[in-house]
Amino acid sequence: MLAMDEFEALRLADYMGMSQKEAAKSMHISQPTYSRILKMARKNLIHGLIRGTTIKIQGGYYVISSRDENEQII
Repeated sequence: MLAMDEFEALRLADYMGMSQKEAAKSMHISQPTYSRILKMARKNLIHGLIRGTTIKIQGGYYVISSRDENEQII
């Protein structure tokens, strides 16, 4: 299982290519906290892949934005 904050940490680092400092700022958390979340996310993801189990993404309170992150606000 991946918590939503773990999923977001993976998305920002591995999909969007953000640095830990940028990703932490985006998530409104400290860089050390972001680093711990990312480490746990990667551990949980690889555990599911290696064992062939279902990877569920769940939990927490979150807002899904429809705005494109690459879109500039003027």
